[in-house]
Amino acid sequence: MITSKKWLSQYMDLSDVTAQQLADKMTEAGLEVEGIEPLAQGTNLEIGYVKECVDHPDSDHLHVCQVELAEGCEQIVCGAPNVRAGLKVIVAKVGAQLPEIQIKKSVIRGVESNGMICSLLELGVDPKQLSDAQKNGIEELGEDAVVGGDPLAYLGLDDVLLDVSLTPNRSDCLASFALAKEVGAILHKEVTLPDFKNASDIGEKTQLKVSSTTPKCPLFLGKVIKEVTIKPSPKWIKEILHAAGVKTINNVVDISNLVMLETGQPTHFYDINKMHQDIVVSTGFDTVYTALDGVDYKIEPEDIMITTHGEPVGIAGLMGGDDSKIDETTKGIIIEVATFDYVQCRNTARRLNITSDASIRNSKEIEPGAPKKAMDRCVQLLIEYADAKGIEETAVYGDPHVENTELEVSVERINKRLGTQFSAEEMCDVLKWLDFSPVCEGDRISISVPSYRSDIKIEADVSEEIIRLIGYDRLQSTLPLMEMTQGELDNRQKMNRRIRTLLTQLGLYECESYTLVSQKHIDDAIMGLEPVVELASPMSEDRKYVRNTLLPSMLDVMAYNQNRSVKDLALFELSHIYSEDKNEEHLGIVMSGAMQKSRWQKIELKADFYALKGLAETLLSEFGFEGNRVKIKENDVDTIHFHPYASALIYIGKELFGILGVIHPSMAKKYDVSTDCVIMEANLEVLMNNKASKIKFEGISKYPSVTRDLALVVKKEIKAGDIVDTIKRCDRAIVKNVEVFDVYTGEHVADDCKSIALSILFQSNEKTLTDQEINDVHQKILNALKKECDAELRG
Repeated sequence: MITSKKWLSQYMDLSDVTAQQLADKMTEAGLEVEGIEPLAQGTNLEIGYVKECVDHPDSDHLHVCQVELAEGCEQIVCGAPNVRAGLKVIVAKVGAQLPEIQIKKSVIRGVESNGMICSLLELGVDPKQLSDAQKNGIEELGEDAVVGGDPLAYLGLDDVLLDVSLTPNRSDCLASFALAKEVGAILHKEVTLPDFKNASDIGEKTQLKVSSTTPKCPLFLGKVIKEVTIKPSPKWIKEILHAAGVKTINNVVDISNLVMLETGQPTHFYDINKMHQDIVVSTGFDTVYTALDGVDYKIEPEDIMITTHGEPVGIAGLMGGDDSKIDETTKGIIIEVATFDYVQCRNTARRLNITSDASIRNSKEIEPGAPKKAMDRCVQLLIEYADAKGIEETAVYGDPHVENTELEVSVERINKRLGTQFSAEEMCDVLKWLDFSPVCEGDRISISVPSYRSDIKIEADVSEEIIRLIGYDRLQSTLPLMEMTQGELDNRQKMNRRIRTLLTQLGLYECESYTLVSQKHIDDAIMGLEPVVELASPMSEDRKYVRNTLLPSMLDVMAYNQNRSVKDLALFELSHIYSEDKNEEHLGIVMSGAMQKSRWQKIELKADFYALKGLAETLLSEFGFEGNRVKIKENDVDTIHFHPYASALIYIGKELFGILGVIHPSMAKKYDVSTDCVIMEANLEVLMNNKASKIKFEGISKYPSVTRDLALVVKKEIKAGDIVDTIKRCDRAIVKNVEVFDVYTGEHVADDCKSIALSILFQSNEKTLTDQEINDVHQKILNALKKECDAELRG
């Protein structure tokens, strides 16, 4: 919101307040002033009269001027194309400080020059407020300008702009009348606003009919004025519009803009000869419409349109049409003042990229009483400055009547909420300056909130008004009372730290991928949650969903690295995934190439299925899940993203913990990663929800161990894990370890069979085992393998 000190001075006496003091007071009260900027800048300026202007003897574009000033005549060399004798001009005398230069006595091509004849651009005036002629030449002052006078005061540029940042709840301050009331309350100054109440309650019977076919327009006021005179606006209106950054056009259009700035209610004037006597607000249009700025806008069915005889004449609340605008031929007008759905106005303005002053105000909640105020002010100004005649009565759709909000607040509760000891008299004084009409009875204060303060709804809002105007410096400085607590990690944080520590120690790197993903990632979800969360307003199609899986995002990271010749990768990620009704924490791992490599020693540990399976088992073992509690089964859940013959499911008890294996070739092609890539996704909630077994420790046996190898021939469908379990069950006391070290198919082995070689470690914690004891257990193992696995010793 841009306002100015001179503008506010129309409503109250600010002669004893500097612009900086005003800004400081407003900021302290919650209306933060982000910038202070003069309309124009320059010292030692004076109005001069060009008595004589001749060409420079040594230049084809410079002129030598004799300029009359208050203290005599000075010679000034000027290069402006429009300088001539008889002009009254702005003169920066020697010693003047302008925004970019300081004026000094000089000699220009052999001719002495004592000052400078200025354009408004050289005084720092906003170029958007100037015509091409003003930009390209010096400023030509009127005949009424007094030689020796202050040119900035004459032009109304002796003003300071205040850039006020409004919080979302204070849209009322977009109206200068409401802002003046606010400043008056802050400074404790009497505010006098123009008296225009009920100025529109006049007029002969009208033929104008206004209506709305949509609930998005609950109120519409229309008024016919048959005769107006189009002419320049008075100086004070031009100065206000200039300070607000609004370009002046003519008196009628300027009055429309002025009323919007004063009341916060956008209005629109139509040329009466370009309109019919029926105006309807409606929606449902699907067309292209040319607005006042000459731009063609694509109108959607939800947009609110102003129509006459079924044809659009304006985009409601945003901009009128080019075919009904006010111009120099206008003889009469129709005034439109209406209330529109601010959410729809904001959506339409954003889509069409319309950022007019009207669109900014209609995109926020406007005071309910503003339409009637705006109509009254329009009629008053049009009568005074546009010679309005032939005024008809106001045509009304909806109910313009507004009641003030009545509240009763408690002094004790307000003090308790604020932590203060303010008296009822202090509170009433603040409320009086805010025009809340307080009536105090003991602890209770009854107030009547003006309609423009629609942000005041409950007692807490009144408390805020009291403290911000009395001053936050009146609050007592106290330390918060907090119980002493011991900082520690919760169980989930401990789990995550242990996982990160273990995996980084094993040579993996942690990565972080983006939480928002595309439809492609959702389609390729692995252990994904449903239903997925779709953003209402995504930044792009690639960031449309909140992810419900980790691996697709991690494959993008792998593809990025592999495409840059990084072939050996081992990455993990810990992150939450989401659905509409729940979220889970998952662990993702992707690996390719070699996990460890020594070219000198010719050692390489490949990142393959078995390496990943070992990582998973090590991780579970770290948390106390091993042995019978962990089951690794054939993957029959997901063979679209995983290789069907090189993947597995990991269960903790009966719950699926994760899926791991070699990536499916089609999936590898889709994500542009190598086909040797191994991947895993695990649900850490399963780890959190299951109680780990207690870790038991045993002393190292001091007795010798014995190792025996077996080569068995079994059917191909027999699993190596079942063979290992069978061997261990035969005698857990002395069978300490069973390791598969070879699997063979081919010559000397039947086509439907395979040869598995195992190494069995025998050892006792109590004594040295004899050959007979080992032989007995060995034979027991062979018998069990024959019975349970149909295994034969390989000859």
